[in-house]
Amino acid sequence: MNEFMKIALDEARLGINADHGGPFGAVVVRNDQLISKAHNEVLKLNDPTAHAEILAIRRASSTLNTFDLSDCEIYCTSEPCPMCFSAIYWARIKKLYYGTSRNDVSAIGFDDAHIYEIIRGQRTETDQMETLSIDRDGCLEILQEWHAKPSRKLY
Repeated sequence: MNEFMKIALDEARLGINADHGGPFGAVVVRNDQLISKAHNEVLKLNDPTAHAEILAIRRASSTLNTFDLSDCEIYCTSEPCPMCFSAIYWARIKKLYYGTSRNDVSAIGFDDAHIYEIIRGQRTETDQMETLSIDRDGCLEILQEWHAKPSRKLY
């Protein structure tokens, strides 16, 4: 077994045993060195975004003092959900290793199929949320303010 996946699995077990959240762990690695590790803490923190991947990315960014983790890799015990995949993408991580698939986790109740349908444009509304665009002109102004700022920095 890969040493970093073993650490991610150990993290997942730690979270399960402490009733912190779902059975997921993640580690961020740079140059074959462990930078951060985390497990799902949704229940512990009452935070729906406290997935293992998100927490591992936050900790790695803090440790390395950068939002750009393009020189890092991430090991996840399961294929990341859409939120976590997006965070991995925005962190610019170039390599993702995962154990179980989205179908494996769906079989035990962690089903993200509706989110994938929304992303693919196969569903326009959600079961739990109404979305409305409002005040576009005012919101465009703030975009224009930022774009006009000489020292702006894309991330």
